[in-house]
Amino acid sequence: MKTSVVILNWNGRKLLEQFLPAVLQHTVDHETEVVIADNGSSDDSLNFLRTHFPQVPLIVLDKNYGFAEGYNRALQQVDAEYVVLLNSDVETTGNWLSIVINYLDEHPGVSAVQPKILAQKNKKYFEYAGACGGFIDRFGYPFCRGRILENVEQDQGQYDAIIPVFWATGACLCIRRKDYFEVGGLDARFFAHMEEIDLCWRLNARGKKIECLPQSVVYHVGAASLAKENPRKTYLNFRNNLFMLYKNTPARSLFFVFIVRLILDALAYFHLLVRGKFSNAKSVIEAHKDFFKMRPGFRHDRRENLKNRVVDDIPTKFNGSILWNCYIKGKKTYGRIIQN
Repeated sequence: MKTSVVILNWNGRKLLEQFLPAVLQHTVDHETEVVIADNGSSDDSLNFLRTHFPQVPLIVLDKNYGFAEGYNRALQQVDAEYVVLLNSDVETTGNWLSIVINYLDEHPGVSAVQPKILAQKNKKYFEYAGACGGFIDRFGYPFCRGRILENVEQDQGQYDAIIPVFWATGACLCIRRKDYFEVGGLDARFFAHMEEIDLCWRLNARGKKIECLPQSVVYHVGAASLAKENPRKTYLNFRNNLFMLYKNTPARSLFFVFIVRLILDALAYFHLLVRGKFSNAKSVIEAHKDFFKMRPGFRHDRRENLKNRVVDDIPTKFNGSILWNCYIKGKKTYGRIIQN
């Protein structure tokens, strides 16, 4: 099989009913399969799939391993040159996959790509978690072409150029299976959130290329598993961002980056308190406590990542501060911040 599109499902029966038919319509051919990996669902997802989509292969995991380990286990059970990590809340369009696969065939130096991701509920706008390709700044804050912090742009074709990006969203990530496992796959300790950025950082550091192909378009609902303001999501985002920085930041800048992040995260904590979001504020403290408690378990990963890197300064990493540009300079779009 050339391509396996793997949808990781957890209690997503309604999403499968809504979006799986379009995926099958736009995807299946003699070189492509769509596979559902069930992450220990407790709803009737499996019965629904076996009744209404008996032709779709199932990988049944014994419990919820989270996004990261769920995909690691699922991708070990498929045999394809290319694998696509596709969220169950993604609406595909015609030729979305053929554009991606043809591009990878023609560009062997590119390891992973993502399509343009638009919001499924308002299709004129980019979607928060991916938009038109992802980047990070020097302090680990992610942003996208089409989304800076909370500011999401309308798609007017302004980002339709194919460009290298720092990270591709896990909502719809097409990657060479060999490269995925060669750099270690997703880090299971993350459970969910930031794991695809960590994976892409390792790819970049080892000289692999990641690109966004805006000619391929999908629509993403987003926050289907955890609501955006959920304290659990706040905890995972803060904790995993610290893990990612510790695993991948070069020694020459690690101390400075962490000092600045401690200050910025303290400001975020007080900002959440002022807004009355006490559970989210507590999550920031818990994230830092658990990071420092768990950090010794990541020392080996840090040594391996730094030893295997062949690129010292990743070109797609933004060396400035997104917070400074957005809140101090008032630049709230990718086009204003990144001039070239």
